[in-house]
Amino acid sequence: MSITNEIVINLAKEYGFNLVGFAKADILVDEINHLKEWLAKGYHASMGYMERNIEKKQDVKNILPSAVSVISLGINYYNDVNYSDETDKGKISRYALSYDYHNVIEDKLKLMMQELKEIDETFEYKYYVDSGPTMDKAWAVKSGLGWLSKNTNVINPEIGSWFFITNIITNKKFNYNNIITDHCGTCTACIDACPTEAITPYQVNANRCISFLTIENKGDISEEFSGKMNNWIFGCDICQEVCPWNNKFSVVSKTKDFFSTENEIDLQSVMNMGQKEFSAKYKNSPIKRSKLKGLQRNAEFVLKRS
Repeated sequence: MSITNEIVINLAKEYGFNLVGFAKADILVDEINHLKEWLAKGYHASMGYMERNIEKKQDVKNILPSAVSVISLGINYYNDVNYSDETDKGKISRYALSYDYHNVIEDKLKLMMQELKEIDETFEYKYYVDSGPTMDKAWAVKSGLGWLSKNTNVINPEIGSWFFITNIITNKKFNYNNIITDHCGTCTACIDACPTEAITPYQVNANRCISFLTIENKGDISEEFSGKMNNWIFGCDICQEVCPWNNKFSVVSKTKDFFSTENEIDLQSVMNMGQKEFSAKYKNSPIKRSKLKGLQRNAEFVLKRS
């Protein structure tokens, strides 16, 4: 039995994915040129891994030689939590409120791939959950999940941009989706709202991005950003919160693994936290990525410079 668009779409929906798209596994040209331009500006900050595996990012056949198509999946993680904006509380980005999305999505994909393999034993695939040498957003755009917005998130016209992206490279041919045209228009809400001026149209300078400063950044936070963190201590949602498409079309996720009652942390409790408590509390959370040292650095910076 051959694997069809309908089979993949129905199976993806069963596993909780909200968006499904299909693209031909062509060589990426414009996207790679855009990436190289971004890298040349040093906008990747200390994320040296962004410079690696360019040949795989450009041509997925360097990942899976039999590649014919790329299947893009999107899963909504939006949680309509409210932040208090109290100066003694640190904000956590919505994507990190509960279980690590890498694990949640990978568990779904493993089962989904097993079912597709049972349908067609000649099915070959390779997938990554935001951790491989693929241009995830570029393939999401090519697969028709949405358009690349000015804040570099992918916006879907029906649910906005609060969704995780994963891509499956496969040897099977499908009917391919049309690309959704850019609908940002003259809007500059995300650019105007960014307190650290990290966003220019269709590019984000990681050196100035609160998400980078509070997660990937291993050094001190520059005094330049004093009073500009808006109490974010792990990630930042500002540019998505102000987006008109999100304000109009966001829907609360049905994936309960992405929910939590804790969207803020008492800053002083972070400063008093020991390694054992941190490890136990954030064992299955994206917050563990910052390590206790990083989280305390963020909390201290916000406490002293609010």
